[in-house]
Amino acid sequence: MQAASRESYQAATGRLAAYARGAEPSAVATTADDLLAVAGLLRREPRLRRALSDPARPGSDRAGLLSGMLQGKIGADALDLLTALVSDRWSAPSELLDGAERLGVEALLASADAAGDLGEVEDELFRFGQVVAGEPALSAAFADPIAPAEQRAGLARELLAGKARPVTVRLVEVALGGFGGRSFTGSLTRLVELAADRRDRQVAYVTVAAPLSDEDERRLGARLSAMYGREVSVKQTVDPSILGGVSVRVGSDLYDGTVLRRLNETRNALAKR
Repeated sequence: MQAASRESYQAATGRLAAYARGAEPSAVATTADDLLAVAGLLRREPRLRRALSDPARPGSDRAGLLSGMLQGKIGADALDLLTALVSDRWSAPSELLDGAERLGVEALLASADAAGDLGEVEDELFRFGQVVAGEPALSAAFADPIAPAEQRAGLARELLAGKARPVTVRLVEVALGGFGGRSFTGSLTRLVELAADRRDRQVAYVTVAAPLSDEDERRLGARLSAMYGREVSVKQTVDPSILGGVSVRVGSDLYDGTVLRRLNETRNALAKR
């Protein structure tokens, strides 16, 4: 986001935080659904999002336009958050859309946090991504741009029934919609990271040839926490093709100590002789 949009979004998250502190988790989740529904409307209606982000119109006019459309159709708390959102300055219509969608996601995470479920939601999102990545047919079904969104969401709900919290299921639906313009896989990854960030943690993606023991995972997490000065949430992927060793990615940092990497380096060195 550009500076004006970033300031407007930060103000919106402040209002959301104040609201969530005094509300029941279920009420915050309902507000989140309303926010995401309006974000979906903005995605479908480019003329509307242009009107709601038009810098030539006073903020009060933009808020009045949205309020007139949505009064009685969404909850009062969601409407208050959204009218405040559109009354602030936005650098581009697309950034207003991103802000509304991100606010809905943050509200879902806030509801999980208040219920004490945020860590589990983070893990469930990651595990679901691993399941999908390990099944080519499933991965293709979720990535199919021709399949109706509701059909793909129905498949996700069926797979997650009884295995994940309602907030996790809703966030998977957000990912299927292409959160922030990302692919399904990219959306899930970003949602995992937002959940971790809300717990003041950094995510470390760890790839190993065989599963780490709980103690080894704990020690690795402690070492990474010491390196980054922040608690680290370790997300482990098992990939026998790396043969041994470990690969760790934290943000843009990659530490590749796998046997496969060393073999490839040796092969390349020999080829140059």
